[in-house]
Amino acid sequence: MPKGLGELYIPTIKQNFKAMKKSMPKLTVILLAIAIASCSRSNGEQQSPPENAPIEEQLDYIGKKENFGSEKERLQALFDAYADNELKYLPPLGTFMGNHTYDHMWMDVSPKGFEKRQQALNLLYETKDWFNASTLSLDDATNYQVYNRSVADNYRANQFPNHYLIVDQIQNYNHYIAMTMQSMPVRKEKDLQNFKSRMEGIATVLEDMKTLLQQGLDEGISMPYTSVLLVPEQMKSLIATNPEQSPFYQPIANLPESIDAEGGRSIQEEIRDIISQEVNPALLTFHDFMKETYLPNARKTYGLKDLPNGEAWYQERIRFHTTTDLTASDIHEIGKQEVARITQEMQAIIDELNFEGGIPAFNTFLKDDPQFYFTDPEELLKTYRDICKRIDPELPTLFGILPVLPYGIKETPAYRSKSAPAAYYMPGSREAGRAGYFYASTYDLKSRPKWGMEALSLHEAVPGHHFQIAIGQELENQPEFKTATFQFTAFAEGWGLYAESLGAELGLYTDPYQRYGRLTFEIWRAIRLVVDTGIHALDWSRQEAIDYFKANSSLAEHDITVEVDRYIAWPGQALAYKIGELKIKELKKSAQNQLGNDFDIRGFHDVVLGSGIVPLDVLENNVEDWISNQQ
Repeated sequence: MPKGLGELYIPTIKQNFKAMKKSMPKLTVILLAIAIASCSRSNGEQQSPPENAPIEEQLDYIGKKENFGSEKERLQALFDAYADNELKYLPPLGTFMGNHTYDHMWMDVSPKGFEKRQQALNLLYETKDWFNASTLSLDDATNYQVYNRSVADNYRANQFPNHYLIVDQIQNYNHYIAMTMQSMPVRKEKDLQNFKSRMEGIATVLEDMKTLLQQGLDEGISMPYTSVLLVPEQMKSLIATNPEQSPFYQPIANLPESIDAEGGRSIQEEIRDIISQEVNPALLTFHDFMKETYLPNARKTYGLKDLPNGEAWYQERIRFHTTTDLTASDIHEIGKQEVARITQEMQAIIDELNFEGGIPAFNTFLKDDPQFYFTDPEELLKTYRDICKRIDPELPTLFGILPVLPYGIKETPAYRSKSAPAAYYMPGSREAGRAGYFYASTYDLKSRPKWGMEALSLHEAVPGHHFQIAIGQELENQPEFKTATFQFTAFAEGWGLYAESLGAELGLYTDPYQRYGRLTFEIWRAIRLVVDTGIHALDWSRQEAIDYFKANSSLAEHDITVEVDRYIAWPGQALAYKIGELKIKELKKSAQNQLGNDFDIRGFHDVVLGSGIVPLDVLENNVEDWISNQQ
């Protein structure tokens, strides 16, 4: 059959085949089926892979142009395959972002699981030249550029054994397990089946993680001792003698008892048994391994450069988190310059207040004076809520696009409050029926100053991470991989830090102490550039990093220690904030210079957030295109 006729008639035959079967002899049906298959093959078509097929099968199909009616369809298939692969690799991320395809699964943290990950990335990396960007629409070309960067960054990252450094006391995979279970939907029967399946998988995850960490020890690659010192205690805090007090039980605690599992038992009974008989023993076993085996053998050094091939490894971490080609030395110098600039602005506020003494004395005053601290945790949380509600009505003055998804303020869970930062954001999901949440720590109230609360609210809630993530989720015609990968820290955290600078325009920073507080947060991010590179590239000790922080920051000593241990645990991640913020401010200044009185702040912010999370070079292209269009 000629190709054109095959394309025209085969869909019609296929559509009517089911009805035709009823009135045709069996032999005729068989012959017709063979004919249809033959026509399909003559067109060069290949049987499309089944849903959730292995990435190898999906890419084999997508690699053949003749299987698609257009390059746009083929590109979308590639994006879908990548998103599916990433969600299979890290199923909890899908839960957080509202894709519940793999809600019954956990990340495969066994050594074999990471081998499979590398094999998949090798195949995906080979797709970087499959499409000619000049023949694609502007949106498709941008998304293909983002896709290529995402795949390449993951591919390069997996050339190094990052998987041996998966556990730390700041935000390790064990925290992730508890947070994942608390984020799962439990409204439908399928949700409850997924919840139970995940609960049943926790013991396997912990056993695989133990095997993985032991393999790292055997190869001489471990976390620094100070980065895992609190992990055994954290594991024990997740164990509840009464299963109804377990953090794993909370999501289903208020379900009606009439919802039954298999055999007529309620889902609560099933989960209580899993917690007592499977989860608690697994947590205790992992606790014992960390305390008796891992901690005694964890390394006593701090920098990534002290591990095999450490200098190249750290440069890869810089590239991954900043999406730039800056070196450790470049960033170290940028950090020192920013510290000096911000210090001058801080001194100007001290002079305005007629305070007698320099920055160190003023910082001591801010740390020690009781007027700057709460004594009641509820008052701290109430004040955060009040700040956010003052921001909300001002947001339309700076943004044309506002997120639909709401957000709220919660207290940091007790099981991670001691080692958690002062505040952080957890994404919500419209599909999952879950708001975004700004979590604030009430641990050690003497280290939670009032003068930092406005800046933290801007960064973690609105217009910071909640805006950036929720708007990204709500954009139309965006490929799912841009949320499934959750990459490009420099954009996400750069936006959060940039959002802190918008306080005055949103009715905040009317108090000089709050303005000074904002500068303390900005200098904190500049200090990160100096300290992170100092530790991982320039042989700084942990104490040197703490001392530099103390000399240039008004943060409480507890927060400084937590911060430094975080930089040690996550090489390069802390660089993203300031590098990203500087790029956004650079682009804003360029737009203001080129557009003059025609510069529209709402339009600028909308274009920055309007393509979702992207690497900084793509952001720059987007802003330059917007400037050209405005002109």
